[in-house]
Formats: sequence, C-alpha cells, structure tokens
Amino acid sequence: MKTLKKVEALKQLAFEKKHFDAFLVLNEYNLGYLTGTPGATCLLIPKKGDCTLYSYGVNYDQTKAEAKDFKVELVRRNEKITDKIGPQFKTLKIKKLATDSISYDIYKQLAKALRGQARLKVQGNLMWQLRKVKDEEEQKLMRKAGEITVAGMKAAYETIRPGVTEIDVGAEIEYAMRKKGGYGTAFETIVASGIRSAYPHGGCAQRAIKKGDLVVVDIGSRYTYYCSDMTRTFVAGKPIDKQKKLYEIMKLAQEKAYHAIKAKAKGKDVDQVARKVIEKAGYGENFNHGLGHGVGREIHEPPVLGPTSKDRLVSGNVVSNEPGIYIAGYGGIRIEDTVLVRKLVSEKLTDGFYSLDTAK
Repeated sequence: MKTLKKVEALKQLAFEKKHFDAFLVLNEYNLGYLTGTPGATCLLIPKKGDCTLYSYGVNYDQTKAEAKDFKVELVRRNEKITDKIGPQFKTLKIKKLATDSISYDIYKQLAKALRGQARLKVQGNLMWQLRKVKDEEEQKLMRKAGEITVAGMKAAYETIRPGVTEIDVGAEIEYAMRKKGGYGTAFETIVASGIRSAYPHGGCAQRAIKKGDLVVVDIGSRYTYYCSDMTRTFVAGKPIDKQKKLYEIMKLAQEKAYHAIKAKAKGKDVDQVARKVIEKAGYGENFNHGLGHGVGREIHEPPVLGPTSKDRLVSGNVVSNEPGIYIAGYGGIRIEDTVLVRKLVSEKLTDGFYSLDTAK
C-alpha cells in the first residue's frame, strides 16, 4: 500500500468512523509506515486540507527527499513541535483531535496549545488496524528479511563448535546478514549455550561453547525497516538421547501450530495446539511464554498467539511461531519461524536448518 493510500485508509478510520477532525502521528514506526521515511518528527493529518510533515533540521533534507507526497516543514532547533502545529488547530477548526501515542511532556504542551478549544484522545488502535495486515509490497519486503535471516542462521550452523564463544557466533551471524543485504538486526542477537540456553532472552556472552552444549540461536534481520524472527536450537557436537527427545517434542509442537495458523483462527487456539503437545510430553510448566507475536516494522506487534489472546487471525497477518521448553540448570530448546497468514496454507518466511546435530 503506497503512502497516500495508507493515509487515506487512516482517514477513513479516524474521520468517517470515529468522527475526529484531525489525526496527529507521533510514533516513529507509524510515521515511517505512513510516509516512507524514518526521520520525521510528526505528521498532522486534517479532515480537510493538506497533510503536513514536520522535521527537525538534522533530518529535514532526508525527509524532503524521501517523503515527496507530503508538505514538509522545518522545525528549528529552538522551536517546540507544538509551537509549529498549535496555530493549525485554530486555522483548521479542529475540535476533536486524535493521536497514535503521546508522552507526558508532549501532552502538556499540546494541552496548552489547544487551550481548551479541542479534545485530545489517544487512538493507537487505529494504526494497529492498518499495520497488522501486510499488503503485497510489505509481504515482499518481509520475504526478503526472512531470506536474509536464514543466511544468518546458516552462518550460525557453520560456526558453532566447541571452543567458540557465543559473541563470536553472534558476530558471524550479523556479518552474514549484512552481506546478504540486511539493514541491521531486528533485535539483540541471541546465542545462548549450555545452561544459558534455558534463558529465553539470553543474549550473547563471552562464554565459550562446550562439547555437547545445547545452543539456542534467536536472530532477525531488518530489510527496508521490516523485521524477521527465527530461532533454531543446535548441539555443539552429537546430541544425546534426552536432547533428541526434547527436540522432537518441540519440532512436533511447532509443526502442529504451523498448520493451525490460518485466517479466522483464534490466537489462543493456535497457542493451545502447541501447548497441548508440550503438556502431554510432561513439560507444560517449562513452556513459560506465549506461542508467538505479530512481526512487521517492529519485532513485537499485534496480533498475539498466547493463552489469553483475544485476537483472531486474518489473511495478511505475519506472526512468529516459537514454542519452547526451558529447564533451569540444564538448558532449553526453541524452534521459531516467521509465518505469513493465509486462508488455507500459511507461508513460512523463514525455513530450513531444522537439524539439531552440528557435528562437523
């Protein structure tokens, strides 16, 4: 969906359905989504009249060059953003103003600028209604992000061996993703080995990987501001029977959940598909997080796949599918893919490297 079409879609939600007079976009991810440029400060969308994009000097030239569909105004170093947009409220006769998000300081400044002439209401859910369904162009970008992430996982598989540190593995992963065209990591790279593999968000440490260690690798690349998310678990060497058993449980749970991910499915029901497999195997208490989350311009977005989720999937959602078993003092196993939701058979945007064995 091109930028102006996205703005028109927001207008329909905010003005025709909610009857606001203007929408003020302040969240950086929403700004990038609507305008195609990452450096703007805010976007004022009136019900009548032209949209205005505001940018401080440090990003002004980039904003003008990249946001060609918008009128761009410079905010000087000694100006407050509310000083720039405040006069517009009276000119545009704004009585009901919506915003996607707001800090306390900006709220105080806006309240002063509005001077009781207009009501302000936070309506971040309107942006999520748009962002959680990816159009064809976004899907294309996320496929590329997934392809880049798979290249990072290949580097992990080839690098993991006894004696190599987690940080060294992480460096090889990130280098491979950059070489493949990645814009940077979607989140902090995780290479957690040994007992640290039982920490779902273990990051990377200076720990040297030991022979027989479980190694959880959770990585993601950005591509033109869109994210991917992928986890695999390896053994530094030949896996033992317990490790194989845990891995097969996890593989079955993840595969069953994948086949349950489709349009109209409830997020809590998909979570239960994986959770029942793990519970039946006797490890229910060791699966201590939800099955997945939405992925897009941010690594964590709606919809949610979890026990208390109220979301229902629709075609065009992109979600993670990441069951895990974590045993304190022993280690953990997680398998994760980024999945594009379809009506019948959903599409994995990350795939491959489902082997536990890394013995060289």
